[in-house]
Amino acid sequence: MRNKTFIIVLTVIVSVLCLYYLSFSLISRNVQKDAEAYATDAQGNVDMARKQTYLDSIWKEPVFMNYTYQEIKDNELGLGLDLKGGMHVVLEVSPIEIIKSLSNNSKDPNFLKALDRAKELQKNSNQSFTTLFGEAYREVEPNGRLSRIFSTSANRGKISFDSSNDEVINVIDKEVEDAIDRSFNILRTRIDKFGVNQPNIQRLKGSGRIQIELPGIDNPDRVRNLLQGMANLEFWEVWSPQEYSPYFAQLNDYLTKQQRAGKTTAAAPKADDALAAAAATDTTADVLAQAAGDSTAIAKNTPAANEASTLDSLADAQGGALANLFTQMPGGLGANVRDTARINEIFARPEVRAIFPPNMKFLWGVKPVEGDNRQAFVEFYAIKKGRDGKAPMGGDGINDARQDFDQTGRPEITMTMNPTGSKRWARLTGENVGRQVAIVLDNYVYSAPVVQGEITGGNSSISGNFTIEEAQDLANILKAGKMPAPTRIVEEAVVGPSLGQEAINQGLLSTIAGLIVVVVFMIAYYQRGGFIADLALVFNVFFILGILAQFNAALTLPGIAGIVLTLGMAVDANVLIFERMREEMTKGLGIRNAIDKGYEKAFSTILDANVTTFLVGFILYFFGSGPVKGFAITLMLGIATSFFTSVFISRILVENTFRKRGTLNFSSSFADKLFKNIKFDAMKLSRPAYILSIGVIAFGFIAMYINGGPNLGVDFKGGRSYVVNFDQAVPASDVRTALLDEFGEAGTEVKTYGASNRLKITTSFLADNEDVQADKQVETALLKGLEQYSNQNPEILSSAKVGATMADDIQRTSLISMLLSLVGIFLYVILRFGKWQFSLGGVVALLHDALMIIAVFSILDLFGISYEMDQVFIAAILTIIGFSINDTVVIFDRIRENLNENPRAAVKDIISPALISTFSRTIITSTTLLFVVLVLFFFGGEVLRGFSLAMIIGIIAGTYSSLFIAAPLIVDTTKTLKPNAAVTA
Repeated sequence: MRNKTFIIVLTVIVSVLCLYYLSFSLISRNVQKDAEAYATDAQGNVDMARKQTYLDSIWKEPVFMNYTYQEIKDNELGLGLDLKGGMHVVLEVSPIEIIKSLSNNSKDPNFLKALDRAKELQKNSNQSFTTLFGEAYREVEPNGRLSRIFSTSANRGKISFDSSNDEVINVIDKEVEDAIDRSFNILRTRIDKFGVNQPNIQRLKGSGRIQIELPGIDNPDRVRNLLQGMANLEFWEVWSPQEYSPYFAQLNDYLTKQQRAGKTTAAAPKADDALAAAAATDTTADVLAQAAGDSTAIAKNTPAANEASTLDSLADAQGGALANLFTQMPGGLGANVRDTARINEIFARPEVRAIFPPNMKFLWGVKPVEGDNRQAFVEFYAIKKGRDGKAPMGGDGINDARQDFDQTGRPEITMTMNPTGSKRWARLTGENVGRQVAIVLDNYVYSAPVVQGEITGGNSSISGNFTIEEAQDLANILKAGKMPAPTRIVEEAVVGPSLGQEAINQGLLSTIAGLIVVVVFMIAYYQRGGFIADLALVFNVFFILGILAQFNAALTLPGIAGIVLTLGMAVDANVLIFERMREEMTKGLGIRNAIDKGYEKAFSTILDANVTTFLVGFILYFFGSGPVKGFAITLMLGIATSFFTSVFISRILVENTFRKRGTLNFSSSFADKLFKNIKFDAMKLSRPAYILSIGVIAFGFIAMYINGGPNLGVDFKGGRSYVVNFDQAVPASDVRTALLDEFGEAGTEVKTYGASNRLKITTSFLADNEDVQADKQVETALLKGLEQYSNQNPEILSSAKVGATMADDIQRTSLISMLLSLVGIFLYVILRFGKWQFSLGGVVALLHDALMIIAVFSILDLFGISYEMDQVFIAAILTIIGFSINDTVVIFDRIRENLNENPRAAVKDIISPALISTFSRTIITSTTLLFVVLVLFFFGGEVLRGFSLAMIIGIIAGTYSSLFIAAPLIVDTTKTLKPNAAVTA
């Protein structure tokens, strides 16, 4: 074997890295145990708030090899929401509202018709809404000019009356994109402040949607209100340190007296008091610590450049209680993020509020900065309220803001205002020359520049030590108040922690059971060779988990399914190699030469099979979302690691074992007898196979028609679903009847879900209404319908919502992903085998497998065995496409090899020998994978049961189609196929 040393060194390096990154998960678990021990009382009850505040207190503290707990958490292998519990949300920024705002809410009838028409077009298109709006306007008013609608004072400089329609659409498109970016940044800041460990927020490519995952959330209503609330941009006057210092001195005296009296400790609180204070507010040290991102260095207790330090007098005062909580920052006062919770608790007390003037309130800066010893500090601003308690100026006065450069080339922000805003800005700046004006969004100060002079005319600039990125961010913040960009939840899933723990248990059980099945089978069938394959399999699982940890990917339940599936598929490469070795030894080769020949001849087949399956995984990743994407990541990773372990690591192990022992077994007596003297004529069986397949598929679609259409899940048809747990078993039909009075004529389905006392309730009631009020209305109706079962204590364990527009998009992307998979495989097969007949045979067989799964699901539904067709179902179909083409490519490879070895043979005479010679490999791989998927079906939990059933049907159909449809189609589509028709591997 060439490059053996390189493979060994690479294996060692990858193994060490995997061990290193997986160790963070072990350390994190130990810290969690310490937190639980701290929060457990004498009766063994765990106080979750106490546990969380313990973790907050060590967030920035080193816990292992100088790594802080925050760094440990950032590097551990995370768990997805389905395993940990929490909330998954997809928000959509409404382009319609943005376009209306840009038109100054025009009432032009053709403009409004074009908006409605664009909404209709969007249902069947993946183009941007602005492009569809332009098409719709041309359709409604062919000779109309958009410039007459959009050439408003607010758009001066960007759209003129002479602008073409294309130019107007480009401006609108940019404004919509900017609004989505602003919404993304605002939501990210809000989530950082919300206090969630390891939140995930990302823009979904090619759409105006933002996906958010919040582990451990137990208050979904609060999250919905937080995420859908409009941004509140304000400009406030700021008190100077000289003005607020006397009040802080009074507060310092008050706290010192309290400290001496033994009541509230400010300077050195006891652990329990500090933890309780941190728990008393949402703005915990953990929240602010997660927002840290600025690398600016801060010297603690450094006075402001031109002012006496407020802390100097406080430190000299009796006790200096406040001096131990606050620090001096360049702009004024600040505090360590770990002390913010205690400060909030102090300033929330009525007696403390009484010390300060009624028109003084306090806000934190939005972005902490790093100081010494990995500590993060955040500025503390004293804001001057107006007479009515409102800000002197809001964001509605801003027309535009953008990042620019000043005369010296430094980044700055230029801002233009409308007439009303210009007047307010002139008054505000004129009254605050030489003082700070705070730019506040959602009650956090983003910047507090010093006013150099009164600014009239509505044009101004903000300069300072900005980076380009900081200036761009602040410009986006200033534009947040310019126009409404409301967000609405179009997809949502809430998983309770109890259901998450159950999923973990089921996932672990299915993984272990699947591994045991594969290990036992391989050893029983291939003896010592099987043991070596199992060792490579252990490396494979270890590498998958380690690499997931390195890339900060979260392990989900579908991800576990991907690992279990990889266990079955990874065996395929070793089966190919071992079967080839046995074949070569049957021809009379010695073991040494058979090992070389086995790996050499199997390599191209394994490569082709893995590439086609990887292609399917990539398409799943690109078009999928949520659980499907998690499955795709694990599947692609598993394919890559299984190729490396099966082809390279297993060969090193095989060669080393042979060198030490002088012999090596690759079969048992059972294996030698099992497929001996197998003979069949594939061409004679192909006609009955065609008829059988057409009959089953036709019956399936008739059953679908009788059922009133396919049993689509919430993903595809829109609506809401709930998993409800009862103390005892409750008949699903009775519950459905009870809910009809509340849900009316809306489609409602109730079925047992996993356990006899657990039901999944799906309804299309108010499916087209995606706002928070509709969510509450549906849940209220559900609970009211379940009132007659109150003695059974119904509890909602999880919920999911998919809006109608989101459902349309999911349907479209699912169809596109399936078509692209077939096209991609067609092109790859024709590239590798050189004839379209091979590609046609392969793709028709794949289409057959997909239709068979759909048909059997419909037939089962006709007989009362109902499983939904959802995103995970599509993932199963695409996985079967990958598996089936894997099997088909192996057969095609043998046909190509036989054609090259027998140049005068007709292709019809080659088919059956090729199928017979690969028959043992086909059956062994399919059987092994079938065993693994059966384990998933029985032990993987209800979430994966539909996926597992689709896989079971697909494996059987895929094996059958590879033997009796794909290969015979090559003969049926060509009468002669010369050996040079196939590309040599």
